[in-house]
Amino acid sequence: MNLVRCGLDVSHVTTLNLDEYVGLSPNHPQSYHWFMREHLFSRIGTPMQATHLPNGVAPDLEAECERYNDLIRNHPIDIQLLGIGVNGHIGFNEPSHTLITGTHVVNLTPETINMNARFFSRKDDVPRQAITMGIQSILQAKQIMLLAFGEHKADIIYEALKDGIRTDVPASMLQLHKDVTVILDSHSAARLGL
Repeated sequence: MNLVRCGLDVSHVTTLNLDEYVGLSPNHPQSYHWFMREHLFSRIGTPMQATHLPNGVAPDLEAECERYNDLIRNHPIDIQLLGIGVNGHIGFNEPSHTLITGTHVVNLTPETINMNARFFSRKDDVPRQAITMGIQSILQAKQIMLLAFGEHKADIIYEALKDGIRTDVPASMLQLHKDVTVILDSHSAARLGL
């Protein structure tokens, strides 16, 4: 990844990541801690003490979720950047009959595990759980940007944006937010009739 510095001062920015795998240490090359540090924070000069991610190896995961909820309360989110899973998840809020509002531990669906297997040596190495920011925390951001690219995202983009609000497509909850920007390529937007 090549980042171009454009004189933007990020020394005052506080970051809160959406999620982290349960069981991966911050130094594991597939952890979000490692990825963000390696590919973003170290390149733009973000002070590490201003970067926050859930701790996937915390001895008490319930307490870790509460700690993260407190961080979110103390640092309201101005801009929330999201991707979308092929099953409609945002963060790791997987399709379900219910949605959890705050930070929580989630069991990853087989679909998510299969999609993430490409980042690991073996499918068996893919974590089966993650800590994720909840839907309510995501929707409390002042602005949201959703990005999706590729034809494999076309169906779920249609469902998320045009097929009603449903818990089995968590990204459809974004329809409830007043300031969402959706960035798509022509492939992911194919079913929208644009």
